[in-house]
Amino acid sequence: MTNAEWNTLSFPKLNIEFPVYSTAFTVFGIDIKWYGILIMVGLLLAVIYCFKRMKSFGIDDDRANDVVFFGFLGAVVGARLYYVFMKWDEYKGDIASIVSIRDGGLAIYGGIIGAVLVGVITAKIRKVRFMPLLDLAGMGFLIGQAVGRWGNFFNHECFGGNTTLPWGMTSPRIQAQLKATASEIMELTGVSVDPALPVHPCFLYESLWCMIGFVILHFYSKRRKFDGELFFMYIGWYGLGRMIIEGFRTDSLMVGHLRISQLVAGICVVISIAAIIYMRHKIKMDGEYVFYKDTEESKRLIEETENKYKAAEEKKAAKKAEKAKKKEEELRPEDRLTDDDDENKTEEENTDGTDN
Repeated sequence: MTNAEWNTLSFPKLNIEFPVYSTAFTVFGIDIKWYGILIMVGLLLAVIYCFKRMKSFGIDDDRANDVVFFGFLGAVVGARLYYVFMKWDEYKGDIASIVSIRDGGLAIYGGIIGAVLVGVITAKIRKVRFMPLLDLAGMGFLIGQAVGRWGNFFNHECFGGNTTLPWGMTSPRIQAQLKATASEIMELTGVSVDPALPVHPCFLYESLWCMIGFVILHFYSKRRKFDGELFFMYIGWYGLGRMIIEGFRTDSLMVGHLRISQLVAGICVVISIAAIIYMRHKIKMDGEYVFYKDTEESKRLIEETENKYKAAEEKKAAKKAEKAKKKEEELRPEDRLTDDDDENKTEEENTDGTDN
C-alpha cells in the first residue's frame, strides 16, 4: 500500500475521498505536523480575540500578558501530564516519549486544569483580577478547541463507533487502529466495531459544538450577571457536549470500564449549574452587583498603563525630534562656513575703510 493510499480518508456515502497527511511540511529533516500548526492557529486566534476585549472586562492587558503566557505553558504541561497519566502503561517504558507531542496526546481537561492553576498563581503575582479574566479565557478556550480539534482530523483520530450517517468516514489508518483495538473496545465498553465500516467523526462534532458555544457566549457576554459567569457557562456547555460525544468514541481514556472524560464532563456540568444558581441567588439577596470593570481599582490600573505607554511614546517622540535636529545641523556645515566667510569679509571691508 502506497503512502497516499494509507492516508486516504473517505466518506463512502458522499462518494468523497482524498489523502489527508499528518505532516504539513518538512524543515531541515524535521516533520512539521498539522496537529501542532492547528493548535497554534487556535491559540493565536483566541489570544487576538481575548486581548481585543480585555479593557471591556476591566483588565489591564499589559499585566495580563504574563498570565496568558504562563497560563498557556500550564495548559500544555497539564494536558500532556493528564494524557500520560491516563496511559501510563504505554509511557513507563519510554520516558523520553513523554515530551513528544507533535503527533498528539494532549487531554483538554488536563489543559484546562493546568491553565487555571498556573493562571491563578501568575494573576496573584501580577495583580490581575482572575474571575473576569476567566470569562475571556472560557471564550478563548472554545476558539482554540474548535480549531485545534481539526488536528485530530489530520491524524486520523478522535473517531467513534460505526455509523450509517452520510458523514461517516473511514481510512486504512482508522481501519488498522480499529482492528488492533476491536477486542479491547468490546471488553471495556461493550461496543462491537466493524473496522471495514464508516465511523463517527467525533472531532467534527466537538469542533462544531465549541464553535456554537463561542457564538453563544460572545453575544451573551454583554448580558452576563457576574464576573466568572461566562467561564462557568463554558465548562457547562463544553461538559455537556463532551459528555454526549464521548459516548460515541472508541478511543476514550479509560479507567476500568469508565470513560474518564465523560465522568469529568458530567462533574463540570453539575459544578457550573450549581455555581451560576448560587451566584445569581446571592446577587438577588445582596442587591446590585458591581462588575470589576466598574471598580476604581480596574480604572486606576488601566489608566496607569495607558499613562506609562503615553509617557514612553512622548519620550520616544522627543528623542526622535532631537535626533532629527542634530542630523539637520550636521547636514548644513557649508551654510555655517558661508556665514562665517560673510562676517569675515564684512570685517575686512570695515577695516579697509578705516585705514583710508
